[in-house]
Amino acid sequence: MISSHNYAPSAHLLPFIRRHYIVEAKLPADFCHEDYLMADNGFVRVILAGEWDWWHQDQWVAGSGALLFGPNAQMLRIRVRGPIFVAGFAIRPSAWTALFTQAAASHVDMISPLADAWTPDLVAKFIKSLDAAKQDKDRVAALEAAVETQLASLKGKGVDPLIATFESIARRDSTTRVEEAARILGLSPRQLERRCLTSFGLSPKSVLQRCRFLDMAAAMRGIGNADQAELASLRYFDQSHLNREVRRYAGMTPGAFQKATMPLFTESLKLREEGKTLA
Repeated sequence: MISSHNYAPSAHLLPFIRRHYIVEAKLPADFCHEDYLMADNGFVRVILAGEWDWWHQDQWVAGSGALLFGPNAQMLRIRVRGPIFVAGFAIRPSAWTALFTQAAASHVDMISPLADAWTPDLVAKFIKSLDAAKQDKDRVAALEAAVETQLASLKGKGVDPLIATFESIARRDSTTRVEEAARILGLSPRQLERRCLTSFGLSPKSVLQRCRFLDMAAAMRGIGNADQAELASLRYFDQSHLNREVRRYAGMTPGAFQKATMPLFTESLKLREEGKTLA
């Protein structure tokens, strides 16, 4: 049984962080499960219990401690072992350059030690404070303190307001054409693409397609209400279009996708839906 909780960030961090979350599953020490992750945002995740591996270049790569999960262009295959206890936060694409010096495009479909992006000293203190926390409110305070320290280290660089607007457009209506989104933002399509690669790690078209797939994935896995499911289905031209997109992202037919046992992916979709009420 997976227990997960979303927490809204403090008002002053809301432009940077979409949500904080805590995920726990009290599982046997010999438990091993393969699953997938995919999200609109990059994440910082601190593995407090369990082992998380990810499939990269035809082999499993071990991940532990504080990790930076880069933006997803496809469903990321992962493996968890033992009991699960994770604390982390979702990074708004418009705030990527306020928290990291490398463009988001450098981290697409990658999991890397957070100490490769932030100073090892900050990360060590971050992990220590989370280990010492006894309640979720203390864990959220530790998450926020780390974000505040990193923002200060990059001299308070702000968010990209145009990317924040584009993220809202993509989440509200993923059928929007790139040219129309660029017009609304007062940018050329090429200017929008450059900014998206820096902040989202993906082209504007790919951002819109990913939003559309995640909305449909939530509907197919029974998350949300009937109106949301109907709206998600209308964003595909026809059944063959839906088949192609599900195969593209999930590597399986829509029927197989609906039946697949993916508790972590499903939980991430639930957190995504719940997170919409926090922003």
